[in-house]
Amino acid sequence: MTAPNPTRQKDARRKLDGLFDRSDNVCVAHYSCESFYDRKDGRSPRITSIALRRLDTAQTTSFSIHQTAEASGVSLDAIDERYDDLESKTLSAFFTHIAGLQGMNYLHWNMRDTNYGFQAIEHRFRVLHQGEPQHIVDDRDKVDLSRLLIDIYGVNYIGHPRLSNLLYQNNISPRDFLSGEDEARAFEDHDFVALHQSTLRKVDVIANLAVRAHDRQLRTNTTWWQMRGGRVLSFLRWLGDHPYVALLSFVLASGTAIAGIALSSCR
Repeated sequence: MTAPNPTRQKDARRKLDGLFDRSDNVCVAHYSCESFYDRKDGRSPRITSIALRRLDTAQTTSFSIHQTAEASGVSLDAIDERYDDLESKTLSAFFTHIAGLQGMNYLHWNMRDTNYGFQAIEHRFRVLHQGEPQHIVDDRDKVDLSRLLIDIYGVNYIGHPRLSNLLYQNNISPRDFLSGEDEARAFEDHDFVALHQSTLRKVDVIANLAVRAHDRQLRTNTTWWQMRGGRVLSFLRWLGDHPYVALLSFVLASGTAIAGIALSSCR
């Protein structure tokens, strides 16, 4: 197994710890959508639900097709017929909400591009509204937990699919959690409630994993020795940075100095 790069590991730790230092300014974000595989017509995937979970309070705000349908007096059976209109309203509500969260950081899992990510949500808004969203999240405000964990634990720290495997390895309940394949099937079956529940569950899981990584309690396939590069130099660097070792060194140095003074005074 490839050991983590010490420099990237330290930077990733610092970034993750920094999020928890200002957890009141962090939202965990996730969304579900139509499958983006095997799309021969090139059409962008429809979005079914988006969830934002505050890192400090766990309060969650969500935007979903079936809730928009209910508020619009549209039955679940009729959602497919009105999908574009309902999706348009759902995305409008989402962008209106985040426009009031200026400066917020967004912790996410692989939401990185126009295939799946904030850019994909923005694109769907443009397709449906023929205009720009009220607010676009700056790339500097996006933090990809999946990449941070690779930098911290090494590229082979867990098998694929990483999110699902981390859930089981850390004894986190899989309740309501759907795999990507299951979500695609749920969309085809028009099971929008299940998709929404899965989205809500995933922001909880992502936040849970972030807390465990921050607390140095996340279980992975990376060994203690690999975490420190598997090298004597890395071990000595870690040893030198450990607060208890530093305190012991100070005590020993102080004791040696005092002993030296005492011996000098006895001569």
